[in-house]
Amino acid sequence: MSRAARGLVGTLAVIIITSQQLLWAVTAFSTESTAWQTPTRLMARQQFTPVVASTAAATTSFTDPFAYCAAVGTVDAPDSRYAGPRVPKAIARGLKQAFAAPPTAPLTPFLKNSFWRCMDGKVYACTVGANLPCQEKADTSRTPTSAMAEFCRDNAEADSIPAFVTGRATIYTWRCTGGTPAIVREVTQPDARGFLSTIWYKIPPP
Repeated sequence: MSRAARGLVGTLAVIIITSQQLLWAVTAFSTESTAWQTPTRLMARQQFTPVVASTAAATTSFTDPFAYCAAVGTVDAPDSRYAGPRVPKAIARGLKQAFAAPPTAPLTPFLKNSFWRCMDGKVYACTVGANLPCQEKADTSRTPTSAMAEFCRDNAEADSIPAFVTGRATIYTWRCTGGTPAIVREVTQPDARGFLSTIWYKIPPP
């Protein structure tokens, strides 16, 4: 082989090797770039998902009082998360049954004069009926009120002090002894939320 031919072959070898190295460099850079960008896209996706879930939970509302109480746990009166009727028929029917009302008794009084709330995930309801203090917390005080003292001054030995004097939320019955109010006995207890346990009924789902 002539000197000129050997020179040409050497030059071509250098060009081929240089091209191959350049191709390897481009391929490696492309792979590294893809590997670097992928976690960023995954991270953005992971950060976005909880925001959507949180927004959905915040806008949840209920029309079923039993599903509502199961979700919120304990609340003394329905809040903005409940979007159903003020007293659902299922609750009114439950109260009617709790009062042992005859089947022919109208449901309207229970629909119009009742209140309900949630305690430990369950529905509890109370109907006002004969002036029952559904919206009052139980009065556990053993100290006579001024109204009781005044009543006993005028009725020194009265066997009982009427509810309109003692207040209907007291957990005791009272009488007058020697012109002074005195507790006869405890007749009820407050429930876990402080309401009179004897006038609030747990309502089972229909």
